[in-house]
Amino acid sequence: QVYLVESGGGLVQPGESLKLSCAASGSILNMNAMGWFRQPPGKEREVVATITSGGSPDYADSVKGRFTISKDNAKNTVYLQMNSLKPEDTAVYYCGARLTYRYSYWGQGTRVTVSS
Repeated sequence: QVYLVESGGGLVQPGESLKLSCAASGSILNMNAMGWFRQPPGKEREVVATITSGGSPDYADSVKGRFTISKDNAKNTVYLQMNSLKPEDTAVYYCGARLTYRYSYWGQGTRVTVSS
């Protein structure tokens, strides 16, 4: 079992920044990747950014150049630095963990609201 806890969400104005954190615990030695996903109001969950155990990142086109995913192996934590936030970034953001081929474990989510 893998346990994920997100934090760092909040209410910000367009153009501002937030940094999300996801702390992992449990059977984490088998994780080969972690990622951030989001679910806007009334829409389906979508991938935002992923990072492999080797440190290779990937981003959705909608966030390229604005968001940065990183991890601290010593703290078992993955981060999502979100800059130049837009109203369309408003969503509940979830942290996910991949153990084999699929993202199978999820955190409780942290809400990000971008509004003027």
